[in-house]
Order: sequence, then structure tokens, then C-alpha cells
Amino acid sequence: MQQKTARPVQFELLPDARASLLAWLERRGGTVDDYVFPSRVDRNGHLSTRQYARLVDEWVTGVGLVRSEYGTHSLRRTKASIIYRATGNLRAVQILLGHSKIENTVRYLGIDVEDALALAENTEN
Repeated sequence: MQQKTARPVQFELLPDARASLLAWLERRGGTVDDYVFPSRVDRNGHLSTRQYARLVDEWVTGVGLVRSEYGTHSLRRTKASIIYRATGNLRAVQILLGHSKIENTVRYLGIDVEDALALAENTEN
């Protein structure tokens, strides 16, 4: 669910990720109806955003990267930027991010006039 709008956000799981998640659910005794990452405090709740941020910090440090350069938000933005650069499909990125307005997606990705002109030049009529 999009935190700001409380609207559902669609995303794709590639086959390897799907298999890993199903194996994880099976190993911990969960079902596809459960939260993949349950709360440590509330058995019926999900992992908190703070706990997720702590885990990302641990992972980043564990692989030898600089913690201040990577975080939960930068990972989200990086994936969106990669998709946009590869496809030029701003609407698809908007949907994946759960933005209600295309202007928010443009601002979020930092698209400028030069990017827009380059896309226009590469588009055939």
C-alpha cells in the first residue's frame, strides 16, 4: 500500500524472486496470505519501516558499501530510474511507483527538459 495515499501499488516478481519468497514462506510456516516479513512485536502485523531501514543498513554495511549512500528510498528511486532510462515509459514508472499525478513522477525522477527533448527526438510518428 502506498503510505501517503493508502492505495495499492502493483509490482512484478520475477520467477527467481517468487521462488525465493515461496521457499521463505514455507520455511517459516507462512502462507501467501501472510506478510512476507512479519513484525517482531505484533504477530499479526508486518515489519516496520524502521526495522526495514535497519536491515538495509546492515546489508549495505555487510557488503562493504557506505551506509550514507544507500537507503530504502534510494533503492526505490534507483529501480524506478533504471526502468525509465531503459524504456522511456514514464506512465509505466508512474504506475509502478503508485503516483497519482504524472508531474510527481517527473519531479521524483528528476526529468528535465533535455531528457524530454531526447525522448521526443527518438520517438517516431
